[in-house]
Amino acid sequence: MSFLAGWVSNIIVFVLLATVIDMLLPNSALQKYAKMVIGLLLIAIIITPILGLFNKDFDEILSAATSEFENQKKKDLGNLTEMKKKEIQATQGAYILKQMAVDLQAEVEEELMKDYNMKISAIEVDVKNEENPTAENLQNINISLETAEGKEDTSIEAVAKIDINAERPSPSSDANLDAVKSFLATSWSVDKEIIEIAGERK
Repeated sequence: MSFLAGWVSNIIVFVLLATVIDMLLPNSALQKYAKMVIGLLLIAIIITPILGLFNKDFDEILSAATSEFENQKKKDLGNLTEMKKKEIQATQGAYILKQMAVDLQAEVEEELMKDYNMKISAIEVDVKNEENPTAENLQNINISLETAEGKEDTSIEAVAKIDINAERPSPSSDANLDAVKSFLATSWSVDKEIIEIAGERK
């Protein structure tokens, strides 16, 4: 604002000075040249600060634009790095959880088949902290069980009479699943409550 006020003041002072000089000059051919010089000086006074402003601002604008571009480039690079880091962590976490599930299944597979004639058909594990997927952070273990297939038998057995009663649960279902759950909790050294078996009655 002070720059603009100084610029206008300079123009006003020059116009007043030019008017005084014009009044003092005698009517002759010299007056015509004097008016032309005064006009050119007035134009120079008006244009010079504008040109100076543009020259100064161009350097500042160029510097600011370069700085902003560099900052944006660093910011984008930082965001991209952070995104890639999160993707790698998520992939590693998923792999660790999958490997953990495989290890848990392998740990009990033989004994589960031997003692309960069952095997784990599917297993999923969830952890409290996905950034640190360890056995200590296990939150939930979901498993699906199926009866283990015995050795192939070529003989044909007679079909027994089947009695279906929807009101009565199967004699082996709840008690057997509870025993299996207790066995799994002991084998895996986890709380029994975090183990969920598909088809289990709550």
